[in-house]
Amino acid sequence: MFDIGWDEMLFTAIIAIVVIGPKDLPRALRTAGQWIGKIRRVSGHFRSGIETMIREAEMEEMETQWREQNAAIMAAHPPEVAAAEPLVGVDPGTLMEPLPPAAKSASKPKKPAVKPAAKKPAAKKAPAKPRAKAAK
Repeated sequence: MFDIGWDEMLFTAIIAIVVIGPKDLPRALRTAGQWIGKIRRVSGHFRSGIETMIREAEMEEMETQWREQNAAIMAAHPPEVAAAEPLVGVDPGTLMEPLPPAAKSASKPKKPAVKPAAKKPAAKKAPAKPRAKAAK
């Protein structure tokens, strides 16, 4: 955008040091950086708004082209008249019946029909050994 070479940047830096002074130069550069950041944010927001408007205009143009093409296709190939005979078979949705309401007494769960397996008899334990008394 700006064609600034190294010699011009060096000349600008020397002028800034002489005019502003080395003591106030960091504050001036910080302020200039903040201004440049604000300008970039505003320009980015403006650019995104323009791009959004362009994108919306392109979408509207595409929609009108699609409608025109769709109308031409529908005119060239009109839809066929519905067949007089029904489709093969019966619609399964017409055969369904609602379930009867559940009774309140039927809310208890039924016992399982399978009997539990028979338990094996427990093995006999050997008698416990007497403990020796601790010496006092």
